[in-house]
This record gives sequence, structure tokens and C-alpha cells, in this order.
Amino acid sequence: MKTDLIKRSNVFAHKCVKLAINLPKNKLGGHIEGQLIRCSTSVAANYRAACLGQSKKAFISKLGIVIEEADECIFWIEFAKDEDLLNEKDSKELIIEAKELTSIFIASRITAVRNQNSGK
Repeated sequence: MKTDLIKRSNVFAHKCVKLAINLPKNKLGGHIEGQLIRCSTSVAANYRAACLGQSKKAFISKLGIVIEEADECIFWIEFAKDEDLLNEKDSKELIIEAKELTSIFIASRITAVRNQNSGK
């Protein structure tokens, strides 16, 4: 499961980067481009780091970062769409994926906290 999520989050980051670099080359497009590239690659990098965590506490902490960054991806994609920088077709798939990943990471964090609290 962790290996699948490492790959899935990496693919997500690549798709976000491709979307971001195709935004209009104006001040707002450039700002969103940088933000979306930063948060989407952070999802992939921090989830990978979480899986290498030395402890449950480190895993849980990193997952918190991953969740925040995945949610931020949703924000920036929706913001770009609301500003008419993206069309529905280009943004829909990535918004769905970002929401699914966010839900998976939240569930993983809840399970990890529960296991930590129960001594597993």
C-alpha cells in the first residue's frame, strides 16, 4: 500500500507540474504556477519521507504535512479555475485525485494515531 501511494503521489505531482507550467504567463498565472508546483511536489516528497520515518510519531507528523499540502493543491487548482485560468476539463481530474489522496492520507493518519495510542 505505501509503495502504491508513493507512486500515486509522484504521478499526481507530475500531473500538477504539467498543468502549472501551462498556466498563462502573467503575474497571477506565474504565482499559481509556483504555488501549485511547490505544494504538489511537497505531497510526493513528504509522503516518501513519512514512509522512511524512524518512528510512529515521525510518520504521523509527516502525514500532517502531506495532508495540508494536498489540501493546498485543491485550493490552487480551484482558484485557477475560478479565475478562468483553467477549464473544467483540465482541472476536474486533478481535483478529484487531490481529494482522494487527501482522504487516504487523513485515514492513514487516523489509523496511525489510533495504533500509537493503543500501543501497536
